[in-house]
Amino acid sequence: MSERLTWYRSSYSDSQGGACVEVALGWRKSSHSGTEGGNCVEVAPCPHTVHVRDSKLGGQSPRFAVAGDVWTAFVAYARTGA
Repeated sequence: MSERLTWYRSSYSDSQGGACVEVALGWRKSSHSGTEGGNCVEVAPCPHTVHVRDSKLGGQSPRFAVAGDVWTAFVAYARTGA
């Protein structure tokens, strides 16, 4: 699984180069994602949140973020096969 970084400019940065801060998310494709384009999920873990997107759409994908403890609970539940 290779890690790709996607950089985002802070909303506080201006167009003249002042206060330019960028942050990166390292997206990783789920080991359960298929190679045929199905079940394509990518996650980008951060210290307090986990970002989730559809890897088929890449940077154009809608994303959502959940708290780290919520993600941990979800993954534990998903592993039960429920």
